[in-house]
Amino acid sequence: MLPIELIREEPEKVKESMKKRQLEPEKVDEMLKLDKKWRGLKIEVDNLRHERNDISKKINKLKKDKKNKEAEKFIKKAKEISNKLQKKEQEIIEKQEERIEIWKNIPNIVEEKVPAGGEEDFQLIKEYNKTKKKTSSKGHSEIMEGWLIDTEKAAEVAGSRFYYLKGDLVKLNHAIINFALDSLRKKGFELIQTPFMLNKKALEGAVTLEAFKDVIYKIEGEDLYLIGTAEHALNAMHSGESLNPKDLPLRYAGFSSCFRKEAGSHGKDTKGIFRIHQFEKVEQFIFCKPEDAWKEFDLLLNNTIELFKAMEIPFRSVVLAAGDTSKASTKTIDVEGWYPSQKQYRELASCSNCLDFQARRTNTRYQKGGDLEYVYTLNNTAIATERMMTCLVENHLQEDGSIKIPKALQKYTGFKKIKPNKNII
Repeated sequence: MLPIELIREEPEKVKESMKKRQLEPEKVDEMLKLDKKWRGLKIEVDNLRHERNDISKKINKLKKDKKNKEAEKFIKKAKEISNKLQKKEQEIIEKQEERIEIWKNIPNIVEEKVPAGGEEDFQLIKEYNKTKKKTSSKGHSEIMEGWLIDTEKAAEVAGSRFYYLKGDLVKLNHAIINFALDSLRKKGFELIQTPFMLNKKALEGAVTLEAFKDVIYKIEGEDLYLIGTAEHALNAMHSGESLNPKDLPLRYAGFSSCFRKEAGSHGKDTKGIFRIHQFEKVEQFIFCKPEDAWKEFDLLLNNTIELFKAMEIPFRSVVLAAGDTSKASTKTIDVEGWYPSQKQYRELASCSNCLDFQARRTNTRYQKGGDLEYVYTLNNTAIATERMMTCLVENHLQEDGSIKIPKALQKYTGFKKIKPNKNII
């Protein structure tokens, strides 16, 4: 959440950021109107409580004087105030709920240099392994189906966008996970396997359910949701805590399965395992002091770039436009892999600086002198394995139908290539 003082004192700054995101700036005015009403009600309630206390003191004093008959008049007035107070207290609860609901949905201020616009308005930073780019008519689904994956049987027993991984692809999946975890562990990241479910309070510490409702699965009859990313569980790890500044930055490498509805993506990437309901991911997450945030952002991004270089694929980094940046993030850089069959780059990882937006929602702070300040949080996909495998397969398909394993993964797989499939030559 944004600081309420920022919304009150610099509403135009918040509105301009929302315009860059292609969102309705009128929400800020709606929020301020409710905030003004809520603050006015608070003053009324405080005054009524003060008046009721004063009358209670008078009644007690008058009751001691048995000859004075004015007590009944003040008792009547006290009841009137109590009734009025009860109505105002209910009204203030209602206005507070409305106020918080809009407040939670006002996004983070986008960083000044983030381009305005939507998905197509990204800013290219750099291309890697550009000379290795090739084109092919065979997409990963055509290459893998029946041999390394079975989506047809999975659709029969679980539904569309599910899959069975088969044979050497299972080994490759775990090789990517173990390589990423080992690499991050060597860099001082603490390894964490997160819960695969979170309650509403923990989940809303990272995102608003309203914005994420088309993405996540709800467990029927329970206050539990399947996580869409380990980021949300890692963000909740220190909720409500005051961290020792000497311990910062806290750097985590979280591993989890992830579950997403992919609602609204009908017709997109329906074949294969690029856009699916269940996948594995290694996620980087950092809690740090505000002054260290951009240095930590560069660290996260460089870690992912190193991992991607080891995959021996062509890829690039791009700054997302404001309209394509998540509500929690002030700036996001995506890392995209080259897909020969599509002749285009596709998103494989995202690196985001959320400033104190998430920490305010989880009340995660650190001691700074005599005060408690909010930490800053950053997250970055180290590697999403199923999606990375689709990119590897397309780029490392050999003329004999085999799939070359990148050198960095060979000690984890135990083999240098996946045996040829004569049906795809």
